[in-house]
Amino acid sequence: MASAPSKLYADDVSLLVVLLDTNPFFWSASSLPFSKFISHVISFLNSVLLLNQLNQIVVIATGHNCCDYLYDSSSPANRSSGTGKLSALSVDLLEKLEEFVIRDEKLLKKEPEGSIPSSLLSGSLSMALCYIQRVFRSGLLHPHPRILCLHGSQDGPEQYVAIMNAIFSAQRSMVPIDSCFIGAQNSAFLQQASYITGGVYLKPQLLDGTFQYLLTVFATDLHSRGFLQLPKSVGVDFRASCFCHKKTIDMGYICSVCLSIFCKHHKKCSTCGSVFGQPQSDAASEPNKKRKAGDA
Repeated sequence: MASAPSKLYADDVSLLVVLLDTNPFFWSASSLPFSKFISHVISFLNSVLLLNQLNQIVVIATGHNCCDYLYDSSSPANRSSGTGKLSALSVDLLEKLEEFVIRDEKLLKKEPEGSIPSSLLSGSLSMALCYIQRVFRSGLLHPHPRILCLHGSQDGPEQYVAIMNAIFSAQRSMVPIDSCFIGAQNSAFLQQASYITGGVYLKPQLLDGTFQYLLTVFATDLHSRGFLQLPKSVGVDFRASCFCHKKTIDMGYICSVCLSIFCKHHKKCSTCGSVFGQPQSDAASEPNKKRKAGDA
């Protein structure tokens, strides 16, 4: 999939924005230690920088309560490091990651109960798209942008609207969203994101080989993907989340004005205020009753 056909350096120059899931509740229950996962990610990022000297990397942390930039290879400080660029990536990323995790933990108001809470994926996606738009408008030349979600937390239905808005914004900007999901269950949000934007969705079978998965699937630039046989999703979960209870549903009611989704019939749309009629089942039963009365 071509991204932004004008004002490009070359076909093989990439701007890779990595969204890194740092949710402590997920990693405390994961079979893959977070420290080992980070070592895989750093090795992968170094490999991407080695593929082309013009490649750029941005890392955004996706926490439980907030999001923040961790590393930007195009910043003046990192650009002036020269040959020490790869080592600077490791040092700067780990330092800012530690600061972010502490800050994210302080924002936690109370310990969640029940299932593992979700990460703020909608926030990190929005930050990634804002950064890419800034790059588009900053100069005459820019690399091919793409987003890579390294995620493991379960989907947060309350973020459905914000995430879908971000997905459609990425599609309009021709920015593919790749997804490497390391959680137990597949992510419906990331499956839809990769499908709609023309990205790649992958759920590694062996977490110890995460670096190999990242390198063989996600290190290639967009131009080279046309010559490779990349993995394809077996199926995509297109289920939506209702606006009233923020739960994933198979069937529901849709407002014909603003397209809000509800799991139960309401008299009035809570989003746009439109007044609804009777549910179809109730409305259909009235003529049947009258017809039976007439026949009698």
